[in-house]
Amino acid sequence: MKNRRDFIKKFSALTGLAATIPISSSALSKTSSTFNSLLLEDIPAEGADNEDFWAWVQQSYTASPNFINLNNGGVSPQPIIVQEAFKRYMDICNEAPSYYMWREFNRDVKAVKEKLAKLAGVTADTIAINRNTTEALDTIINGLPLKKGDEIVLSVFDYPNMKNVWKMREKRDGILLKWVTFPAPCNDEDFLVEQYVKAMTPKTKLVHITHLINWTGQVLPARKIADKAKEKGIEVLVDGAHSFAHIDFKISDLNCDYFGTSLHKWLCAPFGTGLMYVHPSKIKKLWPYFPSEEPDGNKMNKMENLGTHNIPAKMAIGQAINFHLLIGAQRKQRRLFELKQYWIDKIKDDKRFVFYTPQDAKYSGAIATVGIIGQSGPEISKKLQKLAQIHTTNVQVENVDGVRVTPHIYTRFQDLDRLVEGLLKIASE
Repeated sequence: MKNRRDFIKKFSALTGLAATIPISSSALSKTSSTFNSLLLEDIPAEGADNEDFWAWVQQSYTASPNFINLNNGGVSPQPIIVQEAFKRYMDICNEAPSYYMWREFNRDVKAVKEKLAKLAGVTADTIAINRNTTEALDTIINGLPLKKGDEIVLSVFDYPNMKNVWKMREKRDGILLKWVTFPAPCNDEDFLVEQYVKAMTPKTKLVHITHLINWTGQVLPARKIADKAKEKGIEVLVDGAHSFAHIDFKISDLNCDYFGTSLHKWLCAPFGTGLMYVHPSKIKKLWPYFPSEEPDGNKMNKMENLGTHNIPAKMAIGQAINFHLLIGAQRKQRRLFELKQYWIDKIKDDKRFVFYTPQDAKYSGAIATVGIIGQSGPEISKKLQKLAQIHTTNVQVENVDGVRVTPHIYTRFQDLDRLVEGLLKIASE
């Protein structure tokens, strides 16, 4: 790269291409192909060594410069190109809603699905675009043909919405839930796998794995757990709410039967967009949440019978994928881990702090949860908001009591310095 001016000029031009709003599916495919072939070789592999690039990324968002959002794990902001795409699609739909949503754009959503499926490493006929991880996994969990006495293996650290639907099936259908637990943090991969294996019995029908735990940022060895389950003829469901577009993997890498994620988290797609994957051999037996004419059919579109829903949001997923591809999955993962480790390294030797998150890149990404001796998570979160205008979320689950800090790729090191100053001040009280 010759100089900073050329760098900014090139990537500004590439952002303009990513923001192109095609109307037809053929145009979308052509734009995507052109986009993927341009300029990517100009980005250094070591993103952390090129702060000009990350400054450009930061300017691609409309995040407040005064209020520091460190709860991106809940829902992430969208880059400007995604916001603009959504608005454009919404404007077009408002010209003739039933025509554009149900004829023109509903047809072109197929191109978005192709693009999303390629990103996920699966085929378009195995995915459904829906609203979030909860909808995806609740649909799967409620749709499984389970009977009294069937066992499900899951973790105490799984997300509440998923735990609740399993508990509902326990009450309704008499299935048995086998709960797995482990320390937070845990860097022993064999130990983690063994906890799941020990809970498996001849009656186990499915293992539920949270790929990246939202409470602590712990990455679980999902593939190794899945392999052990498959050896025993047990199905595998993966909650990928926080792993998809955060850590570099494909759904096909996980050896799972079912997968769900929210695209409005780490992919930075429009709010209320998600993905559900079902292995082709499992589609027919899975009952949809909102039935179509063939609820026992073998086509994945039976899972998308939502009635009127947000077509502009679906369409703008394509621009979110373009932006993600521009950054690169590996580069993005490294940057997210670097941001997390940057602030932790400044206070990790201070005995007043307790860390519930692994500090090894193999077991973590951007999410980290920290506690302060003698103070609760809600207290710390409230004080950070008051002292430094920093937004976090508190975590109190099992033995974890602290605040979850979740930067994203637009987060500046200066923002994390402010976080550290705030934490040190609170710890000194």
